[in-house]
Order: sequence, then C-alpha cells, then structure tokens
Amino acid sequence: MTAAAPVSEVHDAAPRAKAKRRLPAWTHPALYGVMRSVTTVPQVVGVHAASNAAGGLGLGFARAPFNRSRVAKATARVQFALPDTSHDRAQTLVHQSYEHLFRLGVELGYIHRLLSDDAWINHVEFGPLEGSLEAVLDGRPSLMLTGHCGNWEVLCTTMALMGFPMRALYRPLDMKPLDAWVRRTRARRGVVLLDKFGASRELPALVESGVPIGVVADQNAGDKGLFVPFFGRLTSTYKTIGLLAIRHNANVVCSYAKRLPATREQGFRYRMEVTDVIRPGDWADQPDPLFYLTARYRRAIEKMIIAAPEQYLWMHRIWKSRPRHERLGRPVPDALRTKLQSLPWMGVDEVDDICAQSERDMQFLKERGLTRMP
Repeated sequence: MTAAAPVSEVHDAAPRAKAKRRLPAWTHPALYGVMRSVTTVPQVVGVHAASNAAGGLGLGFARAPFNRSRVAKATARVQFALPDTSHDRAQTLVHQSYEHLFRLGVELGYIHRLLSDDAWINHVEFGPLEGSLEAVLDGRPSLMLTGHCGNWEVLCTTMALMGFPMRALYRPLDMKPLDAWVRRTRARRGVVLLDKFGASRELPALVESGVPIGVVADQNAGDKGLFVPFFGRLTSTYKTIGLLAIRHNANVVCSYAKRLPATREQGFRYRMEVTDVIRPGDWADQPDPLFYLTARYRRAIEKMIIAAPEQYLWMHRIWKSRPRHERLGRPVPDALRTKLQSLPWMGVDEVDDICAQSERDMQFLKERGLTRMP
C-alpha cells in the first residue's frame, strides 16, 4: 500500500480560487430580505407550481441567445460522455439540465419544511440499497458520496432524518445572513455544514468518530489533482476522500437522489439509489489503493449520470484541468498506463482508448498553446 500524504497537504495543493468581486457587506441585509421574500412564493402558490415555473424559466434561460455558446459547449460534453447520443438529443439534455438547476433553486429553499420527521416518507422512496445501510451501521467510519446529479440535499437530509446525523462539506456563501440561514435550517434536520476551506482540521476526527460525512465528489481538483478515468477521459479529482477512507478504514457509499414525477400535494418526490458501496477490503490488495478507490467512486458517479442524464449539471467544465504530461506535450507515462491496467473493471481496449484520448487532448492543447480545456 502506498503511503498517504497528510490531509492538510492535499488541501494546500488544491488550486486557490481567483479573487472575485463581492457585493459590499452593507448590502447583504437588504439583499437577504429580498431573497427570503422570494422563498415565500412556493408557500403561496405551492412548491409544485413554483417548481414548474422555475423549470420553465430554466428552459428559457438555456434557449436564450446569450447562452448559446455555453449550451454548445455543454452539448459537446454530453456527446463525448454519451457517444451514442445525437446532437439534438444532447442539446435537449443540456436544456433539461438548466431546467433541473432552476427547479433545484426552489426545492433547496423548501426542503427543510417538507422533509420533516413525520413527512419525509411522502417525498422520498428507495431503490435497492445494495448493502449501504449495513455499511453505515457496521461500526466503521463512513463517507457518503454523490455527484452534481439529482438533489444532493434531499440525499443528505433524508439520511439525517433516518437517524444518521450528517456532516456535509459546504462552500460558505459570501452573503453572511443567507449563509447563516442555510446553516441554521439544515441543522434543524440533523445536517451540520462544514466549511470546506477549513475542513482538513476537522474531518479526520469526525471520520474517526463514526459521524457520516457527505461530499459532492465530482468537482474539478485542478492541475495537481489525481487524474482518473471519467467517461473515457482523464479527469482531475481530489485526493482527500480517498486518503480519509484509506487512513480510517472507512466504508464509502456512493448514492444519489433522482427526481420523480410529483403531484401538487407532494410538492416534489425523489428516489434514493445506490450505485456502489466500497469497503476497505476492496482496495487493500490493490497496487495503488488511492488510485483504485478514486477511480472506482468516479465510476459510481458515472452510473448516476447515465441513469439520470437530464439531472446532471452539464454546464460544469468536467475535463477543464489536464494532467501534467498533456500540459507538457508528452505521451502518457508508463506508470499511469500501468495504473489504468490495474483497475479490475477496465479491459485492454478501454485502457488504450483512454490513452489515445489523452494523446489527442495533448495535441489539442499543444496546437492552441493552452494548458486547460476551454
């Protein structure tokens, strides 16, 4: 088993966010009042009607002329990830992705009301749990992973209401009053939000204590991330999750909450589905446990997206950061090819395809003088 770097080192290696313009602090109370007023609309017209209206706005936004370039790039991502998808179908999925995003805006402001101790069962159903509850209950630490697919807050809140109080990594909102409201409402349902920028100090002790940790695990990790396969292309992924799981012998449960058709009375309805449960014994004998574990949970996120492609946020630049050999215009290193070949679910042809795609990506960057995918 390869030695694991300290968790703090992983966070230090992550790219720092570019400075961005922020609204003056003195405007926050007024803006917070406006935003909270907007969240009362679903209470007046009903969540179901408000969600449908938000979906319509999302479709309108996606089809707007000023959004044409973003939609075209997202459509290309769909066709790369799902190569049997026609251009028209891929574009429809991107439009539906925007519809989904706008619906989330309504639902996220209302989850803490509809998902209560005695009412959550009216809004959430379960697919086959595939040993996930056993993984949470067997006494080991557990990490609960999902992607930007479906509704991750429904997933986290439902787990807490079932008796598994959660800690979830969270990027604090710039608007302090709104940030405080989000933290307060989630805490009422047993979900404590952890500031992702300071989590390296808290996470090890929390994981060791057995508190389930929820993570949206498909973010781009920058140039220094761990590059593993994702829909046939190397993708930058944070090392932190794998390092925590390996160090603390944690079970890793990969699941998502998929939106289902709902009635006016229900407001919204979701189905929780598990795509993989990864236990310490699965990576113990692998030549590179961290690479294996990271690649496997990325594969689990692939399954979520394939099952509900209209509920994935395709506007994200999934393959933005590129591995060092591509940025330097070099072929795929033998060591990386060997790691890919060691993944039990990958055949020779799949490894060759990923390496060939990496060569094409390297050539693309080299011809344009780029270090990242546009």
